[in-house]
Amino acid sequence: MKWDKKDSGNFEDRRGISGGGKALIGGGAIGIIILLLNMFGGETGQTIGNILQQTQGNQTQTETEGTKTRELSEEEKQLGDFAEACFVYNNETWQKIFSENGMQYEEPGMVLFDDGVNTACGSATSAAGPFYCPGDRKVYMDLRFFEELKSRFGAEGGDFAIAYVIAHEMGHHLQTLLGTSSKVRQLQQGKSEADANKLSVCQELQADFYAGVWAHYNKNLLEAGDIEEALSAANAVGDDAIQSKMQGHVVPDSFTHGTSEQRMEWFMKGYKTGDIKQGDTFSALLD
Repeated sequence: MKWDKKDSGNFEDRRGISGGGKALIGGGAIGIIILLLNMFGGETGQTIGNILQQTQGNQTQTETEGTKTRELSEEEKQLGDFAEACFVYNNETWQKIFSENGMQYEEPGMVLFDDGVNTACGSATSAAGPFYCPGDRKVYMDLRFFEELKSRFGAEGGDFAIAYVIAHEMGHHLQTLLGTSSKVRQLQQGKSEADANKLSVCQELQADFYAGVWAHYNKNLLEAGDIEEALSAANAVGDDAIQSKMQGHVVPDSFTHGTSEQRMEWFMKGYKTGDIKQGDTFSALLD
């Protein structure tokens, strides 16, 4: 991906800094649970908060202050600059699209972190993967996730895999602004687990669609192989691919993000059409 260095006042790089605010101590299995259930999922923050509430009885809180623990390498700094540029490109694109459709766009925040982070949705470890917290309207990412995605889940890697994931999480911010997220939570009330999961799948696939729309509007930034890198990442994080690799079989009723095929399909639909009005995954999948 071709990119220029861009700065944002809503971007924070907390890598190399430990602590800060209230940190949860104990419950070491939480990260593994989140990893299995929410591999780079969108309203992951909501789920993190629920899990933390369930396990609160086994944990204690302690006040810590942010401390510089290490200097970032040049490679890490370059990766951080790239993530910030992608964040700005997303904001520029959605500001334009919202304006063209008579809507008001509000920028989210973005935070890079190491190991763990405190959010308005609760505390999370790196095992959560990238996520969006609707409570503070911020995208959170430990960029080392992408090495895991490549080594454990077979994604090709490459910088556009990172761009795709950022665009996906930004898609969940759009759903917050448009009221989609709150409507999904309302519809999930009283539903069976399987039916609630289907709504989650629709929400995640719509975020993939929005990521594709963003790529459509930024074709001038693309290089040979970029779309293939995005599709490889989408393929790697399909529910069926993860379940097959982690437990040797798949349970469709437990899917919360969509199959590999669905994730690639909806990303490509957004990329080919560039039309946000064609991203109604709910009607397409629930009718």
